[in-house]
Amino acid sequence: MQTLRARDLSDWLQPIERYVDLPAPQLLDVREAWELQKCSLDNVIAIPLGQVPAQVERLDPQRPVVCICHHGWRSLQAAAWLERNGFDEVYNLSGGVAAWANEVDPQFPTY
Repeated sequence: MQTLRARDLSDWLQPIERYVDLPAPQLLDVREAWELQKCSLDNVIAIPLGQVPAQVERLDPQRPVVCICHHGWRSLQAAAWLERNGFDEVYNLSGGVAAWANEVDPQFPTY
């Protein structure tokens, strides 16, 4: 598992030269539904942390997965679980959506 900073994820989602050859990541948001209503990145696969094992088939183990939560703790747990269960390229968004608001998009809602 690797850690990914919000700025690096932003660059990956809008490919710049160093990311141009990487496949688009799957964005796994493990927050609860009420949190997603407050704010969410585009194109996430929303699976609350406790449901990841039951819904893992929604993810492609052959593609990179970036795990996301509010501050990075729940996503770290999800990333570790995915790695233990056959996913080779797993990233944890360091600082979660709070870091996204601080580092990438100051207009991004926070809670």
